Amino acid sequence: MQYRNRTSTMSLGFPPFRGTVKWLIIGNIAIYFVMLLLGGIAPGIRDGIEFYGSLVPLMVLHGPVWQLGRLWQLVSYAFLHASIMHVLWNMLGIWMFGSTLEMDWGRKKFTEYYFWCVVGAAITTIAVGYAGLGLYYAAPSIPLFRLFASVLQTSTVGASGGLFGLLIAYGILYPNREFFIFPLPFMIKAKYIVTAWILIAAAGALGEGGGGGVAHFAHLGGALFGWLYLRFLPRRGLEFAASENYYGLRNRYYRWKRRRAARKFEVYMRKQGNTPPIDISKFEEQERSKRDGDPRGPWVN
Repeated sequence: MQYRNRTSTMSLGFPPFRGTVKWLIIGNIAIYFVMLLLGGIAPGIRDGIEFYGSLVPLMVLHGPVWQLGRLWQLVSYAFLHASIMHVLWNMLGIWMFGSTLEMDWGRKKFTEYYFWCVVGAAITTIAVGYAGLGLYYAAPSIPLFRLFASVLQTSTVGASGGLFGLLIAYGILYPNREFFIFPLPFMIKAKYIVTAWILIAAAGALGEGGGGGVAHFAHLGGALFGWLYLRFLPRRGLEFAASENYYGLRNRYYRWKRRRAARKFEVYMRKQGNTPPIDISKFEEQERSKRDGDPRGPWVN
């Protein structure tokens, strides 16, 4: 699937605050302050929410790969944040870049795309943990089995994976749209902003110490899954693709049943010495023409 670049425009203010973007921002900020409140009045409950809601690879996949554990962590981690600046920067990015995408795509497709990137970032984090890539960042004095276990048990929180998916989409669709970023005294095109953020995440993934690179891999995973969505999935989104495949398979099954019934009836009529009223060759010819784009409907009995 190919997207045409939008025209170059200048952006000096914030886009509209509505739709899925509005509820994502309100929900994330509300959850952050609820967690702060619980930390003061019920720290045990707060710790339990963080324990079960944060993304921990070892908890999502435990034992053989087919034994799935806490699958909700693939999404719930994106609603938990480590600090006020963490949540504010993520929400600011979702507002700035997500609102334009939602106005362009519509609420349904935007919501699907955002959570696709959130889950993609989580899958990348799990893959990095189980591949042992986090060992690259740990001190050599720590035993190997402890290094591997620490990566699998590292918790990840934040909506940055979804944000990076929005960034890559914005950079593809609006590469020449210009922004004024304080305190810089000049305008910057969206494609350069997005490229800078991706390079910063890549640098953190490849060079940051102490195991923090796993979180940067999550950022890159969100961007990667966003690019895959834009490149390979239909314009109408995952739900449309799934429904099209389902109805396509169902229609092919019904056509096969009709052809089989027609052949059985043809054999029966020939055994009775009669000319069959059904022209199988005509039926199959119209079936082929329909698959090749002929707008006429198929022959039916």
